[in-house]
Amino acid sequence: MVFENPIVKKILEKYRAIWSISHALSLMSWDSETYMPREGVRDRAVARAELELLRQQLLLRPDLVELVELADSVESLNDYERGVMRVLKRMIRIAKALPPWLVAERAKVTQEAMIVWREAKAKNDFNAFKPYLERIFDLARKTADYLGWEKHPYDALLDLYEEGLRTEDVNRVLGYLKSELKHVINRVISEGKYPQKHPLEEVKYDVSKMEIVNRKVLELLGYPLGVRSRLDVSAHPFTIDMGIFDVRITTRYEGVDFKRTLMAVVHEFGHAIYQLQIDPALSYTPVSDGASLGVHEGQSRFWENIVGRSREFVEYIYPVLREHLDFAAKYTPEEIYYYFNTVKPSLIRVDADEVTYNMHIVLRADLEKMVLTGEVKVGDLPELWNNYMEELLGVKPSSHSEGVLQDIHWSMGSVGYFPTYTLGNIVAAMMRKTMMREFNLYEKIASGDFTSIREWQRGKIHKYGAVYAPKDLLKRSLGSEYRPEDLVEYLVEKYLK
Repeated sequence: MVFENPIVKKILEKYRAIWSISHALSLMSWDSETYMPREGVRDRAVARAELELLRQQLLLRPDLVELVELADSVESLNDYERGVMRVLKRMIRIAKALPPWLVAERAKVTQEAMIVWREAKAKNDFNAFKPYLERIFDLARKTADYLGWEKHPYDALLDLYEEGLRTEDVNRVLGYLKSELKHVINRVISEGKYPQKHPLEEVKYDVSKMEIVNRKVLELLGYPLGVRSRLDVSAHPFTIDMGIFDVRITTRYEGVDFKRTLMAVVHEFGHAIYQLQIDPALSYTPVSDGASLGVHEGQSRFWENIVGRSREFVEYIYPVLREHLDFAAKYTPEEIYYYFNTVKPSLIRVDADEVTYNMHIVLRADLEKMVLTGEVKVGDLPELWNNYMEELLGVKPSSHSEGVLQDIHWSMGSVGYFPTYTLGNIVAAMMRKTMMREFNLYEKIASGDFTSIREWQRGKIHKYGAVYAPKDLLKRSLGSEYRPEDLVEYLVEKYLK
């Protein structure tokens, strides 16, 4: 039994009601993105706001707060119990800091904004979304001020997604990558070994057959479809969990360029397997989730890029592709490998290759920082976005839909979220390097031994859930905090050697 202290046990009994509301909110979010009718947003926005308020009230109940304060003074707590205390204290601090009106307003505005964003993106109409985005950034500033910050308001928002992350961390990591990756990108493009375009990008596929491919690949990877998980369709691929025993992923089908939907599935599998491999003993507790978004993204990037885009993986799934996609037989595994690994400065983040991807995050993080401090107004974002994209990658959007309107995140109120994507790329490279010291990763992939890879992740990262803070978990399991050097080393080794 990982929880032995009687005070902690009482805390966890009281926490179940809070967990249950989170469970319901997750299910409502999944429904909003998949099957909810458009007009359902009216009722859903109200329900979400009320449930968010109820969760906050339960978290701040005096009897729970007193128990947490009492347990925090006990020196004999084990690591799991200290993890519960750390996470709960952080949750209580945030809940105390944010006034109920702000919590309710954020829930209401973002629920409406997601629908408006979807239509604005489809119609290329930034002005329709602008009032909502202005309100969202205004609420983000207020959130940062209520939470408190010392050096930059971005600190408070970053910490919501990556515990302990600061603006100086983001500046260090992104500054290093911005400088180093420019040279890597230029060399990969100039050498031309990896193509910028591939004929398969224009080939149409039968959605029903592609659905079969995605499900078969998930089965090969070890995803428990129909047992503890689902695969559905949404406008923007995502993973969501209702708990350790119910984890759901989505993809999208555009009918062309099949790697987009396949890589989305492999990516979301990485998120899902993290949740599915958390120690069941942590169920219904504050630590029954991933350590952070950055660590979570590390798992998905590892499976998508390091596993999914490897030669060995392409060769392993090639029979599945040949069986269900008529056009696949016209290409060798080597040709499909290069199709999976085209390198081209592009406009859309979710379609960016692993060499250029982090430049998209540099852009978003810099713009978020400037809007938060008032240096830039929301109305200036489209032009700034376009010019900065041209500076970073040499390409310029011709529409808002492929520029400032392309991501769902701001409509969800997720200001400070984007840097976690780059942290994920770094964590993935760190895992690969650590793993390769213990066994030949690519031999495992070639033989389809994904169980060994999953078990390694379970033992090093997954089983602990949120017991350890992200930086502490990385030091404990991978030797140090975020090492952007490992990411550059991996990219150079793969694309330039």
